Amino acid sequence: MSIIIRDGVREDVPTMFELIKELALYEKAPEQVTNTIEQMYLDGFGKNPIFGSIVSEVDGQIVGMALYYYRYSTWKGKRLYLEDLIVSEIMRGRGLGEKLLNATIEKARESNCTGLMWQVLDWNEPAINFYKKFGARFEAEWLNVHIDF
Repeated sequence: MSIIIRDGVREDVPTMFELIKELALYEKAPEQVTNTIEQMYLDGFGKNPIFGSIVSEVDGQIVGMALYYYRYSTWKGKRLYLEDLIVSEIMRGRGLGEKLLNATIEKARESNCTGLMWQVLDWNEPAINFYKKFGARFEAEWLNVHIDF
C-alpha cells in the first residue's frame, strides 16, 4: 500500500466533494450538504482562496482529506481551524487519519499558528477516542451558534 499525504489541488475537488458527501451520510445528514463542486473550486482555488486542504492518496487514489482555514482569536492570535478530517469508511483503521492530522498540525506550526481547533459530534466515539490519542482538550462550556442564510 503506497500512501502519499500532500496539499490538495484543484483537480482533487470532485473527489473531495464525494468524501464530504460520504461524511454527511455517516453523520446522518446528507440533505444538509448544500455546497457544490463549483463553489469549492472558487473558494479553495480561486482568486482569493478561503480554505486549504491536505489529501491522502493510497495507490494513487484519494481516500482521505483535511479541510482547514485560518481564524483569529483575540485571546490566542492566529489559529488553524480544521473544518473536517475525513477518511473513507473502507480505509479507516489504517493510520491515514493520523497521518492527515499530523500533516494538519504541521501546517499550523509552519503557518505560525498558536494552535489548532475543530469540533466533533458528541456521539462520535471513534473520532473522540482518536483525538484523545493526540492529547486533544475537549471544552464543555462552549455552545455552537449559527446563523444560516
